Amino acid sequence: MQVLELIIFAGLAGVVLYQLYAVLGRRVGRQPEDAPGDKAAPAAARQPAAIDQADDDGVGLTGLPAIKHRDPSFDLGRFLAGAKGAYEMVVRAFAGGDRETLKNLLAPNVLSSFESVIADREAAGATETVEFLHPPRADMERADLRGDVASITVRFLAEFRSRTKGPDGEAVDDKRTAELWTFERSLKSRDPNWLLVHVDAAEA
Repeated sequence: MQVLELIIFAGLAGVVLYQLYAVLGRRVGRQPEDAPGDKAAPAAARQPAAIDQADDDGVGLTGLPAIKHRDPSFDLGRFLAGAKGAYEMVVRAFAGGDRETLKNLLAPNVLSSFESVIADREAAGATETVEFLHPPRADMERADLRGDVASITVRFLAEFRSRTKGPDGEAVDDKRTAELWTFERSLKSRDPNWLLVHVDAAEA
């Protein structure tokens, strides 16, 4: 009988210890390694981890976790692949003066600036084509959510060959560019497309 009681008590102790481990072993709230001052991991790698720490109402979340909380279907890898494709399309359309393509990809303020340059080029009797020497590189620089509008800035590094023809002949120029492109989208909109709203030069 004593042996049976010892076996039962040992079993109960094992259950209790397992429950304690299950509770204490979990990550609850923010951990010291999640502090903003931790520079060991890139921002894009740190932020998604914070999504699991969101409250049901998303209060306190910013940047990529806030966007993900509002739109659970958002996938950063898929977004960057789409942004890379949009980058190539915009660069080619801008060089070729393809206004119709640009209208679908650019916000009105950016479209106006691009069209002004295209008009000047056409007035000078010049044409331009571009050829990418390598696929451009796209990395997320920062993300933000203001109200219903999600904003993501992507850092692009690209190498391409520009051919310009005009009254003075033809010029060929190999270029290496680094730019920050900011895309925006209303999360309340049924339109899944992101529009380019701002372009900045960046350090290579």
